Amino acid sequence: MRYNHEIKFFNEGKRKYNPITSSYEGGPELVADVMGNVTDVGADRSAKLFGSIVQGVKVVRLVEPIEKVWAYLTIDDSPTKYRMRTTTIPLKNVSILVGEDIG
Repeated sequence: MRYNHEIKFFNEGKRKYNPITSSYEGGPELVADVMGNVTDVGADRSAKLFGSIVQGVKVVRLVEPIEKVWAYLTIDDSPTKYRMRTTTIPLKNVSILVGEDIG
Protein backbone atom coordinates (compact mmCIF):
# COMPACT_ATOMS: atom_id res chain seq x y z
CA MET A 1 0.00 0.00 0.00
CA ARG A 2 1.39 3.37 -1.01
CA TYR A 3 1.17 6.28 1.37
CA ASN A 4 1.56 8.93 -1.32
CA HIS A 5 -0.98 11.62 -0.31
CA GLU A 6 -0.37 14.46 2.12
CA ILE A 7 -3.18 14.55 4.69
CA LYS A 8 -3.53 17.68 6.83
CA PHE A 9 -5.75 17.64 9.92
CA PHE A 10 -7.22 20.93 11.19
CA ASN A 11 -9.02 22.04 14.34
CA GLU A 12 -11.48 24.97 14.32
CA GLY A 13 -11.67 25.47 18.09
CA LYS A 14 -9.72 28.74 18.35
CA ARG A 15 -11.92 30.93 16.13
CA LYS A 16 -13.88 33.49 18.17
CA TYR A 17 -16.03 36.53 17.48
CA ASN A 18 -14.61 39.89 18.56
CA PRO A 19 -17.46 42.37 19.21
CA ILE A 20 -15.07 45.34 19.16
CA THR A 21 -13.92 44.75 15.59
CA SER A 22 -17.19 43.04 14.50
CA SER A 23 -15.28 40.18 12.94
CA TYR A 24 -14.01 36.69 13.67
CA GLU A 25 -10.44 36.28 14.85
CA GLY A 26 -8.28 33.25 14.63
CA GLY A 27 -8.81 30.44 12.22
CA PRO A 28 -8.18 26.82 11.60
CA GLU A 29 -5.17 25.36 13.38
CA LEU A 30 -3.06 22.64 11.77
CA VAL A 31 -2.82 19.79 14.29
CA ALA A 32 -1.19 17.07 12.16
CA ASP A 33 0.42 16.63 8.75
CA VAL A 34 0.96 12.99 7.73
CA MET A 35 1.27 10.85 4.63
CA GLY A 36 -1.62 8.50 3.87
CA ASN A 37 -3.34 6.31 1.31
CA VAL A 38 -6.58 7.69 -0.19
CA THR A 39 -9.14 5.73 -2.21
CA ASP A 40 -12.67 6.49 -3.37
CA VAL A 41 -15.55 4.47 -2.00
CA GLY A 42 -17.22 2.65 -4.88
CA ALA A 43 -20.93 2.76 -5.69
CA ASP A 44 -21.57 -0.78 -4.40
CA ARG A 45 -19.86 -0.18 -1.07
CA SER A 46 -21.52 3.24 -0.71
CA ALA A 47 -24.94 1.66 -1.20
CA LYS A 48 -24.17 -1.00 1.44
CA LEU A 49 -22.82 1.49 4.00
CA PHE A 50 -25.26 4.37 3.56
CA GLY A 51 -28.27 2.85 1.80
CA SER A 52 -27.68 5.08 -1.22
CA ILE A 53 -24.90 6.17 -3.53
CA VAL A 54 -23.06 9.01 -1.80
CA GLN A 55 -20.69 11.24 -3.78
CA GLY A 56 -17.42 12.53 -2.36
CA VAL A 57 -16.76 9.72 0.14
CA LYS A 58 -13.16 8.56 0.54
CA VAL A 59 -11.25 6.07 2.66
CA VAL A 60 -8.08 7.50 4.23
CA ARG A 61 -5.58 4.97 5.58
CA LEU A 62 -2.84 6.05 7.99
CA VAL A 63 0.01 4.20 9.67
CA GLU A 64 -0.84 5.53 13.16
CA PRO A 65 -3.97 7.16 14.61
CA ILE A 66 -4.15 10.93 15.07
CA GLU A 67 -4.22 11.46 18.83
CA LYS A 68 -5.18 15.15 18.72
CA VAL A 69 -8.73 16.48 18.29
CA TRP A 70 -9.44 17.51 14.72
CA ALA A 71 -12.50 18.88 12.90
CA TYR A 72 -11.70 18.28 9.23
CA LEU A 73 -8.91 17.21 6.89
CA THR A 74 -7.64 18.17 3.46
CA ILE A 75 -5.94 15.95 0.90
CA ASP A 76 -2.91 17.16 -1.09
CA ASP A 77 -3.59 20.87 -0.31
CA SER A 78 -6.97 20.74 -2.03
CA PRO A 79 -9.51 23.36 -0.90
CA THR A 80 -12.07 20.58 -0.34
CA LYS A 81 -12.66 19.81 3.34
CA TYR A 82 -13.53 16.29 4.49
CA ARG A 83 -15.27 15.44 7.76
CA MET A 84 -15.03 12.08 9.51
CA ARG A 85 -17.96 9.69 9.13
CA THR A 86 -16.45 6.66 10.86
CA THR A 87 -13.07 5.16 11.76
CA THR A 88 -11.63 1.71 12.36
CA ILE A 89 -8.31 0.72 13.91
CA PRO A 90 -7.29 -2.78 12.75
CA LEU A 91 -3.96 -4.35 13.70
CA LYS A 92 -1.71 -2.71 11.10
CA ASN A 93 -3.14 0.72 10.20
CA VAL A 94 -6.00 3.18 10.72
CA SER A 95 -8.89 3.59 8.27
CA ILE A 96 -10.99 6.74 8.32
CA LEU A 97 -14.12 7.05 6.19
CA VAL A 98 -14.60 10.73 5.32
CA GLY A 99 -17.15 12.69 3.33
CA GLU A 100 -16.99 16.08 1.63
CA ASP A 101 -17.96 18.99 3.84
CA ILE A 102 -20.88 20.80 2.25
CA GLY A 103 -21.30 24.23 3.75
